[in-house]
Amino acid sequence: MSLWPAGSRRVLVIGIDGVRLDLLPELATPHLDAVAAAGFLAPVEVDDATPTMSGPCWTTIVTGVGVAKHGVYGNHFGGNRLEVFPDFTTRLATTHRRRTFAVGGWEPLFLARQGGPLFTAPGRLSYIAPLEDTPEAWEVCDERVTAEAVSVLTGDDDPQATFVYLGAVDETGHFLGCGEEYRQSIRNADERLGRLLAAVRGRATYAEEEWTVIVVTDHGHLDQGGHGGRSVLERTAWIAACGPGLPAGARVEPLHHTDVAAHVYAALEIVPDPHWTLEGRPFTPVAEPLPVG
Repeated sequence: MSLWPAGSRRVLVIGIDGVRLDLLPELATPHLDAVAAAGFLAPVEVDDATPTMSGPCWTTIVTGVGVAKHGVYGNHFGGNRLEVFPDFTTRLATTHRRRTFAVGGWEPLFLARQGGPLFTAPGRLSYIAPLEDTPEAWEVCDERVTAEAVSVLTGDDDPQATFVYLGAVDETGHFLGCGEEYRQSIRNADERLGRLLAAVRGRATYAEEEWTVIVVTDHGHLDQGGHGGRSVLERTAWIAACGPGLPAGARVEPLHHTDVAAHVYAALEIVPDPHWTLEGRPFTPVAEPLPVG
């Protein structure tokens, strides 16, 4: 039995598009490091059936099922089966009457464009368009997305599950490759993560709440920028998380993108209906071996 009432539990998922795992150790990302230190940061390999593209990867992350079920194989979402396998913000809002929120700036995630939206019916949705398709415009967009998320997280809506999408890192990689501009965009994303975490900690009711924070990327990038192939750089993603049941410095069993949605439900003490046929499972710490002798 949980020591916390169900109403005290909250989940914040921050999706940062296209962040290479191999570059993180050399960058100053104190806020991501803090999440990892309070829980874990671990690699995820995009499976062989899933193109290393944002559309299928984000759909797997937020629905908890793979491409064979959700039907998104590219960045056009046409032919999807999201009415059967909805994202967690929609399922929680419609099936469990939980307050949910999703915000970001990539059209098919939030609008009826390119076969979308991925987030079909969260309790609250905010789409914030970049003014143009450039790295600079996406940085401004992510700033506005972060400000909107901070406002909602500290306001009266009080979402129990939130998804925040930050897209500037990926766009910078596409335009400029994975050089210094890309690395600076990762640092910028970390600073925005810090503002989101500060908003959570600054809530008047924070002391009575139990928060799970999940930070996830969808795929990597080639050195010259771009993805979609099967190289190690492209198919290596990662998840960082902390919260109830995730001790500091935890080692976890091998992860899949489908585990994110599964852990969101577990963090809110919701047992998935078997008819949902989720393919992931909550993040599971590996027990440390007992000392010998």
